[in-house]
Amino acid sequence: MRTRFAPAKVNLYLHVTGKRDDGYHLLDSLAVFPAVGDVVGVAPAAALGLSISGRFGAVLQAEPDNLLLRAARRLRPDASVALTLEKNLPVASGIGGGSADAAAALRLLARHWEISAPLHEAALALGADVPVCLESAPARMGGIGEILSPAPRLPRFGMVLVNPGVAVATPAVFKARQGPFSATAALPEAWHDARDMAAALGRLTNDLQAPAVALQPAIGEVLRALESLSGVLLARMSGSGATCFAIFATPEQAATAAEKIRHPGWWSWGGGLYEPPPTDL
Repeated sequence: MRTRFAPAKVNLYLHVTGKRDDGYHLLDSLAVFPAVGDVVGVAPAAALGLSISGRFGAVLQAEPDNLLLRAARRLRPDASVALTLEKNLPVASGIGGGSADAAAALRLLARHWEISAPLHEAALALGADVPVCLESAPARMGGIGEILSPAPRLPRFGMVLVNPGVAVATPAVFKARQGPFSATAALPEAWHDARDMAAALGRLTNDLQAPAVALQPAIGEVLRALESLSGVLLARMSGSGATCFAIFATPEQAATAAEKIRHPGWWSWGGGLYEPPPTDL
């Protein structure tokens, strides 16, 4: 069986810049990928199937519209393959777990079936966040999330992730958002260090944070806990929630901080960004 790591996606900022006629919102965001995630596997089989394990595996079911099964059918309608998912990330938590899983499945299946065509179109058909997860590398996101451009050169830094174990429906968060649309952010070519980066990000926003906190006050509790940690440079919600993150000067500081924020019912992690191996697909 071949396996692939599917790292979480964190939106360091998220501006809602407009709305299309079809109801989809236009975004401007900077995505990064911390070194925590799910694991997707693929093996030959006589029929298409999916087995799910992991801490959060019980939340999911291998129903026909599961993103991994849809990914297989997108590449080959008559797919016959065994897929596995080790679900280590909270479900529907604003850190792109499902999108990352779908992207990992596309990459694995393309190799399994020796498909050399670009995967961006297939990824976009599965969801607006799936294309950025194909490379699992920092990127600027525009449009509804599918327009990708290079990220600024990032310094070495650490990150703590915390999810309070509550569900937040993305459509409800967008519906609760009020006020004018935000401008597209002006980003530099590079940030010199974590403090410089955090200061610049602090002048930006996640436009979905306030409505998400209003819908789920536990998110505000997590943000306050993160802001109280020694050495924190910035605390913010990722995506539409409910997972929040805090930036630290180093991955080591983040790992130490994560140990101090343990709370019953909360999921937490601390470390650095994911670094794809040299032989990555």
